[in-house]
Amino acid sequence: MSPSADDLVAEARRRIRRVQPEDLAALQASGGVVIDIRPSAQRAAEGELEGAVVVERNVLEWRLDPGGSHRLPEVRDHDQAVVVVCSAGYASSLAAASLVDLGFTAAADLDGGFEAYAAWRRRTQSEHTVPGAGRTPDTR
Repeated sequence: MSPSADDLVAEARRRIRRVQPEDLAALQASGGVVIDIRPSAQRAAEGELEGAVVVERNVLEWRLDPGGSHRLPEVRDHDQAVVVVCSAGYASSLAAASLVDLGFTAAADLDGGFEAYAAWRRRTQSEHTVPGAGRTPDTR
């Protein structure tokens, strides 16, 4: 019996790390790179991922191969942390596993994808909102 797509994702996740949205800034500050593989229509509908390098999925391996002639300048070597992001965290698991196959030792994906990142941003922004800020005081 052939494996299902869910089986492939489960196998991929056994070989990669999964990163949480709150970990992205520190990862980038330490020299890691975040790769957004969502198609342009999806990025337009869902929003941009600040600080991410956009690489469409169909060219991912060529853009991240440190020895390749088409590699991105942001990619240094196979030990650099790379986090792949898709919309919901499924395609990115498969893509990150492909990077492991390419020799990346710290390939990961964003657990829950851009959807989880957007929800985390909304939560953290609302936590920093001061109740009553911007309202005119009642002076009656």
